[in-house]
Amino acid sequence: MHIAIHGKVFQKEIRKYIQDLFTCLKKHNIEACVSASFYKVLKKSLIKHIPENIYEKPNELKNCQFFLSLGGDGTLLETVTHVGALEIPIVGINTGRLGFLATHSPSQIKNLLKNLTEGFYSIEERTLLHLESNKDIFEGYPFALNDFTITKRDTASMITVHTYIDGEYLNSYWADGLIIATPTGSTGYSLSCGGPLILPRSNNFVITPVSPHNLTVRPMVISDESVISFEIEGRSKNFLVSLDSRSRVIDASVQLAISKEKFKAKIVKANDTNFLDTLRSKLNWGWDARN
Repeated sequence: MHIAIHGKVFQKEIRKYIQDLFTCLKKHNIEACVSASFYKVLKKSLIKHIPENIYEKPNELKNCQFFLSLGGDGTLLETVTHVGALEIPIVGINTGRLGFLATHSPSQIKNLLKNLTEGFYSIEERTLLHLESNKDIFEGYPFALNDFTITKRDTASMITVHTYIDGEYLNSYWADGLIIATPTGSTGYSLSCGGPLILPRSNNFVITPVSPHNLTVRPMVISDESVISFEIEGRSKNFLVSLDSRSRVIDASVQLAISKEKFKAKIVKANDTNFLDTLRSKLNWGWDARN
């Protein structure tokens, strides 16, 4: 088995589990490669048995069967850009806080490796967004697992986002911005702006306005077979667009359209967990704050 590993700076109490991972890899002769940025973190943390095989570009990952993401959901979103169209199954190990996507705890690392080698796991396929533009805004990585957003820049006045579905006019959103979220992203920024929760295999996108001027405007669920295009106006000449956690400044001349990406993200799940369990535990459903 050959795996890739990417991660971020971790707390001291997590170090033991990270060390257990690399000790276990060495003990079972599992081939591994580590992202260049995480390799520096591991060296600084004095982790032993770090693989010397370092990757810097996605095409160096073609032989990997699995990809371990060590961090929070933000780290897993970065990992998705590393994997891209290779569709390597991603194992999210949560060394961060919330962990909607990275659902495995660090204490499970040894069992996770055992389950991967024995085939005791399942894979959830998650839809990605694809950004079509007349400029290469995101340097060859025009896709996102969570959401695409258009927002005003800094403290500028609200913007107007003229929005079309399959070429037909939908609405002009007078707002601080607009979010196009996948079912995966429905638990993120969209949720905080009043958007609905959507199950992963629902085949939908959500259009959620950010602080709309017209209070009758509400989030809208549409088919993920749709193409959503935009025209942006505002007093400011520049606007902010983002794919997950990656943001860029553009002007109104940039043409933008969102559709479903041709490939998907594959997330490894333990056989005894599901999305509904994650919702209940992360959102504290059924928990009485009075107790």
